[in-house]
Amino acid sequence: MTRVRSLSGFVGLSFLTLVGCEQKKEAPVAAATPPQPSAAAPEPAPTVEEQADEPEGEPEEIAAQHILVAYRGAERAPKGVTRTKAEAKARAEEVLKKARAKEKPFEELAMEYSDDDSKYNRASLGKFKKDKMVPEFSEPAFKLKVDEISDVVETKFGFHVIKRNQ
Repeated sequence: MTRVRSLSGFVGLSFLTLVGCEQKKEAPVAAATPPQPSAAAPEPAPTVEEQADEPEGEPEEIAAQHILVAYRGAERAPKGVTRTKAEAKARAEEVLKKARAKEKPFEELAMEYSDDDSKYNRASLGKFKKDKMVPEFSEPAFKLKVDEISDVVETKFGFHVIKRNQ
């Protein structure tokens, strides 16, 4: 038992000696040379107030709804679609006007005008990352603000009217 005490006393003494040495070495250096900002030093992190003023940037994923107006010959167009591309675009423009005027809820417009099965799910596409949709769709969708409605967007599937939800 005496041996353990002297060993712990020795360890304690060694620790104090080491700490004392470190303090002696650091004190003169700090007093002689005040810290200088480096040219390569990173900018300080923005404050909470500054962060609130900055735009968030593009989100990693969003949730959106859409109305798809397909035309004969568009990729994955339902068999019953016989309208031309010009007719599909005119129909999409009509939907866009009604959606922006809030004549009906977006979901009701989708049930009436959309050729996509998402109309049975309140026109929802759910949450998705940018690379999960064709670029012609995801680029404008990710630029929308929440509750904003896109212009008519053309993809290989037809003409879309997109509403961002999150």
